[in-house]
Amino acid sequence: MSLPPDRPVPPQKAPPPSSSQPFRRAAPPAAASNEPVRLNKRMAELNMCSRREADEWIANGWVKVNGQPAEMGVKVTPSDRIQIDKAAKGQQANQVTILINKPMGYVSAQAEDGHEPAVTLFTPQNRWVEDNARFFFHQNQLRGLAPCGRLDIDSIGLLVMTQDGRIARQLIGEDSQMEKEYLVRVAYHGLGQPAPTGQLVRMDDDDPVTTNVQSVFPPAMLAKLRHGVSLDGQALKPARVSWQNPEQLRFVLTEGKKRQIRRMCELVGLKVVGLKRVRIGNVMLGNLPLGQWRYLAPHEKF
Repeated sequence: MSLPPDRPVPPQKAPPPSSSQPFRRAAPPAAASNEPVRLNKRMAELNMCSRREADEWIANGWVKVNGQPAEMGVKVTPSDRIQIDKAAKGQQANQVTILINKPMGYVSAQAEDGHEPAVTLFTPQNRWVEDNARFFFHQNQLRGLAPCGRLDIDSIGLLVMTQDGRIARQLIGEDSQMEKEYLVRVAYHGLGQPAPTGQLVRMDDDDPVTTNVQSVFPPAMLAKLRHGVSLDGQALKPARVSWQNPEQLRFVLTEGKKRQIRRMCELVGLKVVGLKRVRIGNVMLGNLPLGQWRYLAPHEKF
């Protein structure tokens, strides 16, 4: 995986979105019960909208329960009938989801340590010329646009940003099993013999193996990457890990802990020297150029 020598030239800065916070992980759906729950929670569980959208719709008078206008904070049971006004559905149809090929040096969410957030790339000048989606760029599309998950500042590839809480829940909800695929270029530093504490001692970092890493990397360590690594005292879910070529691994994960792949690799004597996310669910990065973006097409489903 090679990176272009030139970083994309930042366009004229767009106004920051009204909510630059990433979508928070939604709670998993509650077990089937006849116990009353708040209407906004019930609407999110039914994948009608996000809780934030539900509150907005209720405030606008766009939601009825059993034929009556709903009040904020009302509780409902599974037997209650929820109706949504056409105005709410029309607003939802105009929500956008964009795919950005994030370059190095950009953060996923809010600006930090002098680094710009990836949303600053979402301008007409940076739209991919081959994007055939029906949407036209408008400043309103920055409102509530937030990343669905992170992509580290030193990583590149597919980053999803959306106004649609349903998509956010699908990608990063606590019950999400969405696959995320990465190409990871590595160097092998090796691991020494176990110390008295049982920890493996890292070998000399001054002379890592950077070519044909596959030939020297122990198969047992590859198996450990697939299932057997713990981070922060918690065992990771099984991952699909295979060699893409002698210097590059392919990871497919269904979870996303902070700097997970880099930390996994460190535990088996590998150092990540390049990381690119190429797929989320059924949506591929494809030929989207580095630093450019496109809309999620209506026919595309994660």
